[in-house]
Amino acid sequence: MSYYLCGMEKSVLYQVLQSLSPTERNAFRKFLESPYFNQRKDLIELYTLMIVSSPVPDKVEIWKKISGSSLYDEQKLRLLMSYLLQLTERFLVIKALEDNPLQQDLMLASTYRKRGMPEAFERTRKELERKLEKQPLRDLDYYEWSQQLQWEHFQQVYVNQPTEIELLHLISELSDISYYIRKMRLICLMTAHQSVYPNVRNEYKDIPAFIERLAQLSWKSHPALEVYLLCYRMLHEPDENRHFHAFKNALFDHAARFSKEEMHGLYIWAINHCVRSLNAGKSEYVDEVLELYKEGLRKEYLLENGILSRFTYHNIVAAGLQTQDLEWVRFFINEYKNKLEKKYRESAFSFNLARLEYASKRYDYVLELLQKANYRDPLRNLAAKTLLLKTFFETKEFDTLQSHLDAMRNYIHRKRVLGYHRTNYLNIIKYTEKLIQTDPYNRKALQKLRQEVTEEKVLTEKNYFLQWIQAELKI
Repeated sequence: MSYYLCGMEKSVLYQVLQSLSPTERNAFRKFLESPYFNQRKDLIELYTLMIVSSPVPDKVEIWKKISGSSLYDEQKLRLLMSYLLQLTERFLVIKALEDNPLQQDLMLASTYRKRGMPEAFERTRKELERKLEKQPLRDLDYYEWSQQLQWEHFQQVYVNQPTEIELLHLISELSDISYYIRKMRLICLMTAHQSVYPNVRNEYKDIPAFIERLAQLSWKSHPALEVYLLCYRMLHEPDENRHFHAFKNALFDHAARFSKEEMHGLYIWAINHCVRSLNAGKSEYVDEVLELYKEGLRKEYLLENGILSRFTYHNIVAAGLQTQDLEWVRFFINEYKNKLEKKYRESAFSFNLARLEYASKRYDYVLELLQKANYRDPLRNLAAKTLLLKTFFETKEFDTLQSHLDAMRNYIHRKRVLGYHRTNYLNIIKYTEKLIQTDPYNRKALQKLRQEVTEEKVLTEKNYFLQWIQAELKI
């Protein structure tokens, strides 16, 4: 329990309590006030001090308020915090069960069977079976719940009908489907991991044989198997466009069969495939990725606990700008601003709005948004500086641009942890200066510069520079 020796705000207890929503905090207070769960008033007092006070008092002050003694007892406070943490964790488990009525019914059926109450068991079993079939999900949880329910049914029936075999066949089939779905999910995860980290050793030699065996089954009658099999083919053969389209169509067709959490993961795989395809020069994928983003937003698959990642926010704007769907991008930036984490909200909003204004050629607004912004993250700061750089270039503010380039170079040299990005942004500065200094009427010099830019391996703004050079050459 050594983690209680640190400050209150660094304790596990404090962090767990801070994760509770306002509704959960009210529910937990009622939980603590229930004599069935807790009969200690000092735990309620400790909870109140830790959740209401801002900032949280130090440990000595908390102990004084709870015990009424000025003599601080570290061991007793740590023990009190431990009791409250145990109750908090118990509350979270109960709440998770309350949020899962099917799991409640399954546990109730099992309890009735073990208590020797066949009529109550049968009533609960039939009701749960009806609920399972009525609800739309046909994911791994569905098959595992069905398998567990039929296993409970078999144990109840076997007492009076030891020759019953049909239920065992059904349980075996449900078990197989559960295994295949779980295995396919793991295979997709390993394949996706391999595509991102090709040098990391992965041993999964049995995959081809497993996939071949699965392909021979009637997997089309099980949407989860169909979706994961098509997902694997997309991940395994990324250059085959037909695999992506088959997977995307199946994803749209069977959306209601999966939970939002699982759809989040499937959408991320599809989106990442589009991004890699775009990076490989397949420009047609920009429409595909934007369609996935729009559908993922509409169905809330891209949100986690109601929060939209700032990285996803940034990527969606990038996709919308590439398709020139500027009106929708403006709607998105404003509509989803409040879905961002609060600490990143204003910086992500101002930066992406500046990107939109730049695409709309409203350069005064770009300058206004970026020159007042303070981006603490070095990469976001450099991205903003690059956008400013392009704005100065577009407006032909070359003196201001040179001062900006000097300041940007100094900023990069001060930062020691940029890695690959350091080379990229120094190259952006270098080629901007070359573009400024090259005589626009000297075709030979422009052609030489174009060749240098084309051959540069680390340059994210390569297309921007090439477009300007080609415009000068009037190609």
